[in-house]
Amino acid sequence: MPRRGRQRQVPAPQSQCRRPVIATDLTHSELVDARIVNPDPRLYNEDLAPTSPARRTWSTYNYIALWFAMSMEVTTYMLASSLIAGGMNWKQAVGTILLGNLIVLIPMVLNAHAGAKYGIPFPVFVRASFGTTGANIPAVLRAIVACGWFGIQSWIGGQSIAAMINVLAPATVAMPAVIWVCFLGFWALNMFVVWRGVESIRFLQGISAPFLLVMSLVLLAFMVSKAGGFGPMLSAPSHFTSTSAGWRFFFLSLTGMVGYWATLSLNIPDFTRYAKSQESQIVGQAFGLPVAMTLYSFIGIACTSASTVVFGEPIWSPITLLGRFHQPLIAFLALVSILIATLNVNIGANVVGPSNDFSNLNPRLISFRTGGLMTGCIGLLMMPWKLMASHTNYIGWLVGYSGLLGPVAGIMVADYFFIRNKVLDVNSLYQRSDVYGYVSGFNPRAIVALVCGVFAALIGEIVPTLKPLFDYAWFVGFFLSGALYVALMPKAALSAGRSQ
Repeated sequence: MPRRGRQRQVPAPQSQCRRPVIATDLTHSELVDARIVNPDPRLYNEDLAPTSPARRTWSTYNYIALWFAMSMEVTTYMLASSLIAGGMNWKQAVGTILLGNLIVLIPMVLNAHAGAKYGIPFPVFVRASFGTTGANIPAVLRAIVACGWFGIQSWIGGQSIAAMINVLAPATVAMPAVIWVCFLGFWALNMFVVWRGVESIRFLQGISAPFLLVMSLVLLAFMVSKAGGFGPMLSAPSHFTSTSAGWRFFFLSLTGMVGYWATLSLNIPDFTRYAKSQESQIVGQAFGLPVAMTLYSFIGIACTSASTVVFGEPIWSPITLLGRFHQPLIAFLALVSILIATLNVNIGANVVGPSNDFSNLNPRLISFRTGGLMTGCIGLLMMPWKLMASHTNYIGWLVGYSGLLGPVAGIMVADYFFIRNKVLDVNSLYQRSDVYGYVSGFNPRAIVALVCGVFAALIGEIVPTLKPLFDYAWFVGFFLSGALYVALMPKAALSAGRSQ
């Protein structure tokens, strides 16, 4: 999920500034036109400034297209196929995916509202709840998760290269070192692109998603043919030994579905700041997200179901599945498409965002390049080969980090809708004033709510008797942190309102 980078921090020229937007400005217009007066150079640059009306050009179609483009990833395929490998039949898997995306659509649209209304990106929006300095806390949490995804995508890319080598030289299948050389080589390629600048792969963005979709459909057609049609492959029953086991896997998988987009549910204002209207982003997302995810996920579900018929076992990884082919040309082209799409997604979604987040911690010491190298190294330390070792590890990763980001989403929604009633003093978001300065730039109430939510969501991974809390990690963190924040914040909100 691409995020906009931050450029050199330069105060806005006074001739281009207007008066700050305050509560009285907001009752007459759905979208606010705001330019900032005397911004703090440590909190402002051209990329972080509110989007001007002339640049708010995204229509409903743009948001639908955005979600279709972002959903066409190998990890989406594997997300769906992991449900079949875990024991679900195709109807249960499709239903789980659709429900999970409808649920995550709620915080997605709620957090998107401020971006569309005020034209502000996520790093600015989160200052309202966490403080002008405290906003770095959720930014770093988001960056760490992106580092993990960087490692995962690098591992997938390395597997693709290794599989291509295996297709061209079958003798290499028996050489375990091949996968590690390919993985480290693909990781180094990503680091080279970061060093050269992300514009060096810009040309891939226009073709990677359609290319991957076409090859996925080719894979689906091939597997349907091998399985003898849709009938045999979709008639397989679920494989749970008991009803309780089925329900437990369902709720764990549902949390994983929500966790898959937990990162973007925070920084969705980075995209909706360009919306023509609230209706554009709401309708576009309400249609685009669940439809795109369900349709593309079905390819993963169908192919994995077919693999059970053809090979006698569910093969959840498309790379492993392609390795079983005796069609070298098809396998090679499909693996090339995976490699291109993975490189494109990895740089755009998992390097740009965390690189800028790390750089923002200390712009004088950490450049974008340095931030990118930090992202790559942290991604290695998170051992992606273990995260992708099985479908259970993959779902566990999704559930685990949802426990970190769910509380942040809960606090952001609670602050904007329940504490501030959708009213922000935009000018103060770019100044170290009392309105969002709290205590030395940190909102202690938000930090307390965050810590409590994360602790409750993840404690079940350590204490076996509290395991159900971990299975519902995103939900536990979202609702607990949100409710606790509302309970702690009323007096602070009233004080901020008087300042406005």
